[in-house]
Amino acid sequence: MKSRLFSGMQPTGIIHLGNYFGALHNWLELQNQYESFFSIVDLHALTIYQEPQKLNAQIFNLAKIYLAAGLDPNKCVIFRQSDIPEHLELSWILTCLMPMGELNRMTQFKDKSAQHEDNINAGLFTYPCLMAADILLYDSAIVPVGEDQVQHVELTRMIAKKFNNIYGETFKIPEIFLNKISARLKGLDEPNKKMSKSAPSEYNYIALTDSPDLIRKKIKKAVTDSGSEIKGGADKPALSNLLAIYSLVTGLTIKQIEKNFSGQGYGAFKNDLAEKVVAFLQPIQEKYNSYSDKYITQILADGAAKAQQVATKKMKKIKKIIGL
Repeated sequence: MKSRLFSGMQPTGIIHLGNYFGALHNWLELQNQYESFFSIVDLHALTIYQEPQKLNAQIFNLAKIYLAAGLDPNKCVIFRQSDIPEHLELSWILTCLMPMGELNRMTQFKDKSAQHEDNINAGLFTYPCLMAADILLYDSAIVPVGEDQVQHVELTRMIAKKFNNIYGETFKIPEIFLNKISARLKGLDEPNKKMSKSAPSEYNYIALTDSPDLIRKKIKKAVTDSGSEIKGGADKPALSNLLAIYSLVTGLTIKQIEKNFSGQGYGAFKNDLAEKVVAFLQPIQEKYNSYSDKYITQILADGAAKAQQVATKKMKKIKKIIGL
């Protein structure tokens, strides 16, 4: 029997190349190695106000992205978090064991509180408890995450150990599976900061659903460093970022790319990079546009049924252990 994994994305904003290479691309191989549960974590999205109709549409759009990127519902479970009430049920139990001091240490809470000073709600504070429930409910052996979520998984490990110490062996202690790529892709307009779907400017990222013309426009406007030689380095963060994107969409090494553009300037390099990105995203976009809402509804329903079987069994065990 394969070990399990759990991971997910929030259905907020757009999904860009950084998300793809930082998570989705990584999941494609993992779905062959693990019994994989990939969720659309819509409950997590509620820490910030979401316009209801838009949120529902974005849930469907993210499901289409999952499938278009290559997740196979015959190999993994794709489901909507809110379809499984046990996520919230276990979250409350873990919240009652979670020390306030541990939640106070979470840097993401501090960062998001600074970004949304008018809406510092309790859900934002206890967000890691729900994330821990997501992971522990499925006895996940590994959790593939980017660097910004490592602290939350460490907290999940801590609360699982605490629960096991109090009530006996109940939860598997998950391992962190860190993907390095997500830390490498930076904003096209701010090469010293990570590419972000919440960036104020659309020229920060390349969305998986951007049109060919928009992709060309964004890359043409991308920030560059001084000089004209196509050669990366610590002193050239903007060019190094563009080289990383070129490498990821083509499979070529940075050294091969630098050699291919020896003696050429930024203009030629950017033009070719744009065409490589357009070609890379074309099959993903074609698949994305081919899915009907009826098909997505069925995929999510089938996934929820499979996830529910696991969640019901685990939650029944947990409730018996704690005396409910």
